[in-house]
Amino acid sequence: MSKLYEFQSKKLLKEGGIRVPAGDVASSPAEVREIAQRIGKPVVLKIQVWLTGRAGLGGIQFAETSEEAEDAASKMFGMKVKNFVIDKILVEEKLKIKSEYFAGLVIDDSKKSPLLIFSSAGGTGIEEIARSHPENVSQISIDVLTGLREYEARNLIRKTGISGKLLLQLSDVLTKFYKVARHYDARSAEMNPLVLTEDNLVYAADCHLTIDDYAVFRHPELGIEVAREFDRPPTLLEKIAYQVEEKDYRGTFYFFQMAEEVSKDEKLIGFHGAGGGGSMMSMDAVLARGFKLANFCDTSGNPSASKVYRASKIILSQPDIRGYFASGSGVASQEQYHSARGMVKAFHEEKLSIPGVIRLGGNFEEKAIEILGNYLKDIPAKVEGYGRRDSPEFCAQRLEELIKENQSACYEVKSVVDPALPPNCYFFETLTGKLAIDHEKCPDCGTKGCIEACKAEVLKLEDGKPVLSVSPEEAKKGKCTECLACEIFCTFHEQDAIFIHLPIPGLKEYREKIIKKNKA
Repeated sequence: MSKLYEFQSKKLLKEGGIRVPAGDVASSPAEVREIAQRIGKPVVLKIQVWLTGRAGLGGIQFAETSEEAEDAASKMFGMKVKNFVIDKILVEEKLKIKSEYFAGLVIDDSKKSPLLIFSSAGGTGIEEIARSHPENVSQISIDVLTGLREYEARNLIRKTGISGKLLLQLSDVLTKFYKVARHYDARSAEMNPLVLTEDNLVYAADCHLTIDDYAVFRHPELGIEVAREFDRPPTLLEKIAYQVEEKDYRGTFYFFQMAEEVSKDEKLIGFHGAGGGGSMMSMDAVLARGFKLANFCDTSGNPSASKVYRASKIILSQPDIRGYFASGSGVASQEQYHSARGMVKAFHEEKLSIPGVIRLGGNFEEKAIEILGNYLKDIPAKVEGYGRRDSPEFCAQRLEELIKENQSACYEVKSVVDPALPPNCYFFETLTGKLAIDHEKCPDCGTKGCIEACKAEVLKLEDGKPVLSVSPEEAKKGKCTECLACEIFCTFHEQDAIFIHLPIPGLKEYREKIIKKNKA
C-alpha cells in the first residue's frame, strides 16, 4: 500500500468537507515561521513521517509564537527518525481540545468489504481500548454499492453512548470520511484523534491514508512516485526502477535498496532473484556466507529479456558491490533464456569486472546456462551459470570462492554511454526501445542467422538484408518481444550489425552523481 503523509491526507479530507486545523507544510525553519505568523495563534509542529508515536520520538513540538516555532523547527529539520531524515514539518493551529475520538477504515478481506471502526475514546492504543472497554468501540461492514448511509453512521456512533448534536456532527464527518477513502481507493484510512474542541466543533486533528497500489495510476494528482509499501521514502534508484516496472507490463520487476551507504570493506552483493520464496532462500544462503545485500530484486512472472536487462543495469548502478548473485525458486515457470540474454547484454555493456553466479532454474534452464557459458567468456570477470539441481547454498559458496579468486576491487559504477548508431541505419521502434540494423554490414554475413533467431518472426530478408515482416505499428505494440536473440546472435556470430537500444530514463544522470561523489 502506498502511504500518504499527514499533510497530504488532511488536504483530501478538507476537500471532502471535513474540518482540519489551519496550517501548512514547511520545508525550512523560515517557512515554519512564516506559516506560524499567518496562523497568528499558538501552533503545533509535526514531523512528516510514515510512523506512529511521533511525540515519543521528539517529532511533535508546541510553540506559542512564530519565533519559538522557528527555533523548534531548526532542531527538528535534519533529525534522523528511524528510516526518515526530516525534511517536512506540518505547522498547524494548536486546538483547544475538549474530547478525543477514533475513526478508522480498513478493507476486510474476509468479508470483501470496507470495515468502519469508531471509538468514543481516541488517542493511542485503540486495540487496548477495544479489549478493556469494548462498550466504547463499534464497527460496521459497509456495502460498497450503497456506501455509508447517514443512519448507519448515526447507529454506529450511538452504540458508543454518544447522542445529541455531537452525534449529528460526527455522523456527518464519518459519511464524508468514507467518501474520501472510497474516492481515492484507500486500503486503510484513519482519523486519530478526531477531536471536539472547546467551541464544540469537530476536527480531524490527525489523519493518515494508504492507497491501494493497483489504483495509484488512477490518481496522478496524489504525486505517488512509487506504488509500493515502504517504511521510508523511496530512493532515487528505486524511483528509476519503478518506472521500468510501470512502463512494461511483461512480468514483474521489484527493486528495493537495502544498503545505500556501506564501507568498502564490507562484502556487498548485488542480488537478483526470481520468485519470492526462492529469492528468500537464496538471500539466506548469501547471508550465511557473511555477505551483505545491496538490494533485493525480483524479476518473475515470465519477464521479457529487456526487463531483465534493465534490472541488471540498475543493480550494477550501485557502487562497491563485490559480486552479482542471481537465484530464484529453481522451478520458475518462465523461459529462463530470456533472463540469460538480458544479463548477457547488460554484463557486456558494463564490461563486468566482478564475479557472478547465475542460478536459472526453470523452463529451458539448460538453454539459459548454455547462453551464459557461450557469451560471457570474454568479459573481465568470471560468471558461472547453474540450474535447479544446484542448491542456493552451493551457488553462494561458488560466489564466495570466485570473489576470493578474483581479488578485484569493489565494482565501480560506469557512465551510461549512448549508442553510436550509423546515421543511415535501418531501425524500428519496439515496445520500450528501438532496434537498429547497420545494413552496410549485412552483405558480409554468411548465415543470416538473425532471421532464424527471431522466433516472433518479425524479421524477414529483403535483398539479403533483415527488415520488418510486420508493420512498424505492430512491432511497436509488442510484436517484437525484445527477446534480444537477433542482437546476441549477430554480435557474437556475425557482423555486430544489430543493436537494440533500451533506455532507462534517469539512470544516466543517477550514475553521473554516483561517479562524481566517488571522485570527491
